[in-house]
Amino acid sequence: MLLEVLEAAAQAIVEQADYYEQKADRTLAERWSSSVDEAIQRLLRWPETGAPTRFRSARLTGLRWIAVPRFPKHLIFYRYLPEEQLLRIVQVLHGARDLEVLIEADK
Repeated sequence: MLLEVLEAAAQAIVEQADYYEQKADRTLAERWSSSVDEAIQRLLRWPETGAPTRFRSARLTGLRWIAVPRFPKHLIFYRYLPEEQLLRIVQVLHGARDLEVLIEADK
């Protein structure tokens, strides 16, 4: 299976790690990075395990999400394209944010 991480998602992952390192310590930042990697590896094995989103925007149809292990308020949004054997990570966001607006803005 191929993996594609969109720029917005990659930036969000790095920025969250930087935040944890500044506000707490390097250990928390490393635990964050490891948890995100664990979630992505799980998706590569079982891409249909995530829940479908229920956004209003037709452009976001087919988008799925999973929580980051040990950081359950952070969500990974992705598309699985079986015909291409592609897992595309679209965005990583804290669940308390206006998710649909933020994801739509990245399109």
